[in-house]
Amino acid sequence: MRIAVFSTKPYDRRVLDEANLKHHHELVYFEARLTGATVGLTTGFDVVCPFVNDELGAGVVNSLADRGVRLITLRSAGFNHVDLAAAQQRGIVVTRVPAYSPYAVAEHAIGLILTLNRRLHRAYARVREGNFSLDGLLGFDLHGKTVGVVGTGKIGAVFSRIMTGFACRILAHDPFPNDEIVRLGGEYVSMQRLLGEADIVALHLPLTPESHHLIDARAVAQMKRGAMLVNTSRGALIDTRAVIDGLKSGQIGALALDVYEEEADLFFEDLSQTVIQDDVFARLLTFPNVLITGHQGFFTREALASIAETTLANVTAFATGEGEMHQVTLDAVRPTE
Repeated sequence: MRIAVFSTKPYDRRVLDEANLKHHHELVYFEARLTGATVGLTTGFDVVCPFVNDELGAGVVNSLADRGVRLITLRSAGFNHVDLAAAQQRGIVVTRVPAYSPYAVAEHAIGLILTLNRRLHRAYARVREGNFSLDGLLGFDLHGKTVGVVGTGKIGAVFSRIMTGFACRILAHDPFPNDEIVRLGGEYVSMQRLLGEADIVALHLPLTPESHHLIDARAVAQMKRGAMLVNTSRGALIDTRAVIDGLKSGQIGALALDVYEEEADLFFEDLSQTVIQDDVFARLLTFPNVLITGHQGFFTREALASIAETTLANVTAFATGEGEMHQVTLDAVRPTE
C-alpha cells in the first residue's frame, strides 16, 4: 500500500525502511506535520502514518476521506489527537502501536527523577566550568520514600517495579487495578490520599477527557508540600499555569517533564537560533528545580524498531486481512500506556 509518513526524522526513515524489507509497502516521507494546511499532500495515498503531534481533527479526517485515504496507522500508543467519531463516520480505520517498549519510558522517568533530585545536570555544567562547589546540589535518599504512581498500565507497572528496587513505598491510583502492583507491595488509594502522602508523583496514564488537567490548582494544593512531580505521558495531563504557581509557592518542590501541553510547535525541532514565543514554556525554563526533555522517553533503539514493525504490520494486516491489527475504535477508552 502507498503510505504517506508525516513528521519524519532521519531515524524514522531508517527504522521504517528496515522494517519495510519484509512488508513491501511504498513509503513516502514528509518532514512536515499533518495539519489542515498539509493534508493536501495525502492525495493519491491509501494510508497516512502520523506521529503524536500531528493534527487529525474532524476537518483533517474528512479531508483524508475525500482524498481516498482508508487507513490511519499511528506510530504511537496514544490516539487523543484523532477524531475517532469522524474516522468511523467516514469509514477510515485507525490503528496504533499499543505497546512498544514500556521500559524505554519508565527508565526515562527514573532518569529524570535521579537527575533532578541529585542536580546531575547542574553538576555536569559546573564541573565543565571548573566549579566544584556543592552548594545548591543537595538531594535526598530515594530509599524509603513514598512514590505515587498514577496510571498502572504497562509503563506504570515497569516504573513501579524499578522504584521498589530503591526500597520505595508505592501508592497507586488507576480505575483499572493491576495485580502486579499488589504483588510488588503497592497499595491502591484515592487520588487525594496519593497526592497527600507521595514524595514523588509520577504520571503514567493516557490523555482522555477525564484525565485532561488532572493536575490542576486543586490537585497541586492537595500535594505533599515539596513533592516532586514527574510527567512522561501527555502534556495536557497537567495545567501548566497551576503547576507554575505551585513551583513559585514551594508547594511543588521539583518538576520533571518529558511532555508539554503546547509542545507541537516546539518539540522535535531545533529552535536554538530562534526566540521561543511560548511565554508559559519560557517561564518553566527559569526555575532551577525544573528539568525538561523534549519528548524523548520513547527514544531507544528497541522502542523505535518495535514501533516501526507494529506500524507496518498493522498496514499489512489491513491490506491482507491476515495477522493482528491493533485497531482503535470509539469503544477504546483506555489506550495502553
